[in-house]
Amino acid sequence: MKFGKVVVKLRHAILVIALILIIPSAIGMAKTHVNYDMLSYLPSDMESVKGQDLLMDEFHKGGFSILVLENMKTDDVTKLKKDIEKVDHVESIVNLQDVVNPSIPISMYPKVVQDNINNKNATMLVTFYDTGISDEHTLNAVDQIRKMSNKDTYVAGMTSMVLDLKNIAETEEIKYVAVAVALSLLVMMLLLDSYVAPFLFLLSIGLAILYNMGSNIMFGEISYITKAIAAVLQLGVTMDYSIFLWHSYMEKLDDGIEPKPAMAEAINATLISVTGSSVTTIAGFLALCFMTYKMGMDLGLVMAKGVVFGVVCSVTVLPVMILFFTRTLQKTRHKTLIPSADRLSHKLTSRYGIYILCFGLLLAPALYGYAHTNTSYDLTKMVVGDGKDIDKEMVPFYTANKKLSKDFGINTSYIIIADANMSAKDGRSMSEEIKDVKGVKSVLGVDGMLGSAIPRNMLPDELNNSMRSDKHQMILVNSKYRISTDKVNRQVTQVNSIVHKYDKNGSVIGEAPSTKDLIQLTSKDFQVVNWISIGLVFLIIFFVLSSISLPFILILVIELAIYINIGICGFTGVELPFLVPVCVTTIQLGSTVDYAILMSTRYKTERMGGLSKRESIDIAVRTSMPSIMTSALGFFASTFGVSKYSNVYLISTMCSLMARGAIISMITVIFLLPSMLMAFDRIICKTTRGMKGLNNEKA
Repeated sequence: MKFGKVVVKLRHAILVIALILIIPSAIGMAKTHVNYDMLSYLPSDMESVKGQDLLMDEFHKGGFSILVLENMKTDDVTKLKKDIEKVDHVESIVNLQDVVNPSIPISMYPKVVQDNINNKNATMLVTFYDTGISDEHTLNAVDQIRKMSNKDTYVAGMTSMVLDLKNIAETEEIKYVAVAVALSLLVMMLLLDSYVAPFLFLLSIGLAILYNMGSNIMFGEISYITKAIAAVLQLGVTMDYSIFLWHSYMEKLDDGIEPKPAMAEAINATLISVTGSSVTTIAGFLALCFMTYKMGMDLGLVMAKGVVFGVVCSVTVLPVMILFFTRTLQKTRHKTLIPSADRLSHKLTSRYGIYILCFGLLLAPALYGYAHTNTSYDLTKMVVGDGKDIDKEMVPFYTANKKLSKDFGINTSYIIIADANMSAKDGRSMSEEIKDVKGVKSVLGVDGMLGSAIPRNMLPDELNNSMRSDKHQMILVNSKYRISTDKVNRQVTQVNSIVHKYDKNGSVIGEAPSTKDLIQLTSKDFQVVNWISIGLVFLIIFFVLSSISLPFILILVIELAIYINIGICGFTGVELPFLVPVCVTTIQLGSTVDYAILMSTRYKTERMGGLSKRESIDIAVRTSMPSIMTSALGFFASTFGVSKYSNVYLISTMCSLMARGAIISMITVIFLLPSMLMAFDRIICKTTRGMKGLNNEKA
């Protein structure tokens, strides 16, 4: 291959181009918008999404917040309401005290109005914005409201959660990368045979990450999850390629080849070795694009693109850097801390049946734990977890939600969009039926707030105009139940049925209905992604190794590692945010297949070269173990550090499982894969191109 020689020859130009590309990449990264609203990735044809669009088009309302005002006099509430109305993008405020007409006795109003007025400790204001839930203008409005309010004012709702999440993520994202870089650097300095090479690795990978994040501008926006963990994942997943190049280059130098031709050969060898592993990793990430829930495509495309940039930089930018610092690198080489694998490889090949038995015994409990893993769709929990160890100053929305629950018994709110021409009688009947649904705390609509004894024209014009348009009316339903629970999902289903009874075209929208749709959607998505990722990886291994049996063996080993990792959560009772299992499964599949292909390729090469199965596997273990351990431990260090540092439960949990998965995958590949190769060598030889005719001992 001439590619290596071309890179060496054009090394100065490559370095200049790499540095110039930093500028557009930095600009692209700064210009890429970040989306913090996980419900916005639902398909546009879903009823809850269509209803949200209708709310914006007709009522000019997007997000909304519920303000809880404790220990505040009526005059102060009125003044605060007027101040809030002046905030940009506040569309309207519903204050139940405004419903009261002095000429009508309070006893004639529905209970929800009476309770709000007679609540000595708190008042509730519902604030609507003319921009979306996670729109920058909405977030700024909530921020302003918080600043103008006193310590006894609490802003609850999803927009408040998004604002807090945004503030945490923006504060921590840079630190995630810093922690990951520092810890992976430490691991590589200890496990590689050079103190300087890890710095060059991270510099090359850092450029690849910058190119990847900068090129995201083509998508317009990415999710906060992608932005927060993509750099850390790209670092961990693509580190292998740098290690492969380094080991290959050092082998050439140790054989007495001059640096430039040695690097040319190392580049070609690395390109061949990483092709199969990188393509399988890319395929695993692209499988996420088959999710109907579009956040899967968001993460999948960014990570697949990141792997491509990682490969390109590892065979262009990194070799150039190494050539420039060859003398320094050779002077700073040291003995690696990775122990010799000679004794281990001998034990693996002599007692392979024991290792297969041990891992076989883990299969049943791993599958049981995997099947009994609890997942959560509660967006609040994805930020704060169980809420025990959180810094409440960082997440004021959590305190506000607690106050709303304590003072008014409300844990979630959602909206009904119904026909504006519905008669007052039907409107009251529908509201009364909804109130009778188990767990419904209150129903706030034009007819529901007035009661049967008071006509619509007694409602203040400001409030009437806020709740009605020419075609539709808006009704707010407050529920005692928490988001994403079976109870609230059943409640939404019942409310939906009642609404359609009175208005066939009516819709129920908001966080609770959208989350219910999300649960139904992703349960199918995850199965599709798992099978597609396995199928794609199987086909790629089939073509890379030219074997029918090896894909089955490698996938069996990899899937066992994944089931053990996720299955542990089933026994420990850890509740995983719904995105964690599918993302961790895909990422662990992509990283572990690199280790498996590396070892299998060396085994196949030695076997075809005339060695016995035991000698071939001995060499495969000895030569691949340093790369596997360095890569896996580097991945572990970077993700483990982020898991301990992050204050966002979703990110912390995902990184924690990836860190554990790296160790489990390393152990599984080092111990189980050689044993499987020993056990099925005869079948492998018969079903692999170029190996037919090899006997059990010698070629």
